[in-house]
Amino acid sequence: MNKGWKLLIAAALLLSAAALLLISAACSEQGTAPAQTSEPSVESQQSRLDAIKARGHVVCASNNSIPGFGYVDEGGNNVGFDIDLCRAVAAAVLGDASAIEIIPVHATEMGATIQSGDVDMLVRTVTRSSSRDAKWGNFAYTMYYDGQGFMIRKSEGISSALDLRNAAVCVTQGTTTELNLQDFSKLYDMNIQALTFEKTDAAVEAYRAGQCDAFTTDHSGLYAYKSSLPQSDSHVVLPETISEEPLAPVVPHGDEGWTDVVNIVMAIIIYAEAYGVTSQNVPDALTGNTKVDRLFGLAGSYGQETLGISPTAAQDVIRSVGNYAEIYHRSLGDNGIGLPRGDNSRNALWSAAPCDDCPKGGQIYAAPLR
Repeated sequence: MNKGWKLLIAAALLLSAAALLLISAACSEQGTAPAQTSEPSVESQQSRLDAIKARGHVVCASNNSIPGFGYVDEGGNNVGFDIDLCRAVAAAVLGDASAIEIIPVHATEMGATIQSGDVDMLVRTVTRSSSRDAKWGNFAYTMYYDGQGFMIRKSEGISSALDLRNAAVCVTQGTTTELNLQDFSKLYDMNIQALTFEKTDAAVEAYRAGQCDAFTTDHSGLYAYKSSLPQSDSHVVLPETISEEPLAPVVPHGDEGWTDVVNIVMAIIIYAEAYGVTSQNVPDALTGNTKVDRLFGLAGSYGQETLGISPTAAQDVIRSVGNYAEIYHRSLGDNGIGLPRGDNSRNALWSAAPCDDCPKGGQIYAAPLR
């Protein structure tokens, strides 16, 4: 090999070594650089509360055919206990309880609806369960404690659910109600025949037409549907409760701030009753009661500014919708479908509630607002 070739090979080797050193240095620098991602940062994502404020109304998935909870009145308005909870949230975040959009959904559509993120809140006699917690969304405080039961015709002469052996029972498919019915039948070897329907209205109609011996759903729903049946007094709700059904609003996973807002609104409704404040006596000046003044934004704070709602949000909520007792009695109690709420009922306030003239000894309670 001549001298010229030797020089060329040496030069090539030097260039290769230099290139390797540059690549190594570059790799080392990249190793200390922050990882890049195509996902937007948390700060760049618009919160649900901001989206609602920009949109100008709260979107709630609910019902439009369950008396007491969610239905359309003679004036074409969506009304009921669940609807009022949606209205309360709108009053808190927008200052306008009427700024709502109600999207009716069937029981079999509830999970997919809240999982889609297309609604701000699902409030449709929704039972909280561990699997729904994991899959559906974040549940707020329980606002009604219910339990599943049975309705039958008085002419059947049945006084207990344990007398339903071999009976045909109408039930909504794909719900916890259907699962509870199966469990009850197996537990007591009842051989109950479940007639399932996609829509609850269809199940009620089948019961009315005599296609089944009994209809099952939550006790509140039984009283609601019973009130809509012709000759309602010819039907009876059996005394047994076969399940635990805590009913609560649900919000989509992924925005803890929005979950906190909805929880605080539910707490406002509860504590207003506990402090004896109704839609008719909401304070707008200091009362001397520290807790009342804090609740209504007259002194101190319980986190309103951090969450992005007005310091006086509670004033808007209670003036527009009322406290828990007012909401209950308007739709579920004496002025509604007639569900009792006395001392020691599960939907009374907690035992140590500070009010003088309110039902106590129940489970309606929320974390302190302070």
